[in-house]
Amino acid sequence: MSTSAADDRSEAEVSRERALGEISDVLLNLEHTLARAKKALVRVKKSGGDHNVELALTELIADLERNHKRFMHDTYYAGDTLRLI
Repeated sequence: MSTSAADDRSEAEVSRERALGEISDVLLNLEHTLARAKKALVRVKKSGGDHNVELALTELIADLERNHKRFMHDTYYAGDTLRLI
């Protein structure tokens, strides 16, 4: 898609903006998933639920928090640096 005459943004800027929109959508889904997992953990603990379920949810929450933080740093805060694995 080409930029209009009134749009001063370059193709690269438009492309980056679209990519950031996709990142925002993914982060929103991660945040909803994290909130739901925390809610589930509270409910399972309150109902005297299964110990294995509690452990699984606790581990999932920690993993989601780490992944959320890593994704934020690798996308929004990365700048022009290249990430090496």
